[in-house]
Order: sequence, then structure tokens, then C-alpha cells
Amino acid sequence: MSVEEPLFRVVRGVPTAEELAALVGAIVVRSRPAPVAATTPVSVWARSGRPAGATLLPGTGAWRASGLPR
Repeated sequence: MSVEEPLFRVVRGVPTAEELAALVGAIVVRSRPAPVAATTPVSVWARSGRPAGATLLPGTGAWRASGLPR
């Protein structure tokens, strides 16, 4: 009979059952691969309102640059 090593262990403190459950849930969620986002088609109307290749960055004057032609 082989003894498996635990996936994690508590090294300090005495967590409650709820705290351990939250920790296990967080580990399970983080260990799953990220879902592939479904790409939704963008209408021509929506595309026409966006400047081509515009990458607006936050910062001083960004709100003003967002309305200026490129």
C-alpha cells in the first residue's frame, strides 16, 4: 500500500473547515485551463466608430486624445 503525499499542507495556524474548503476551491479553479473565449462578430457599424489601430492609454490628456483625429 502506497501513501500519497498531500497536495498542500497548513504550516501555520488552525484553519476552519470553511477556510480549508475555500482554499481547495481556489486551488481547483486556478489549476484548470482557462476557457477559450468565443469571438463574437463585430458589426460594420460598430467598427466604423472605432479608429483603425487606435490604442488609447490612460494618463494625462487621454480623454482629450480620445476625441482627436489621428
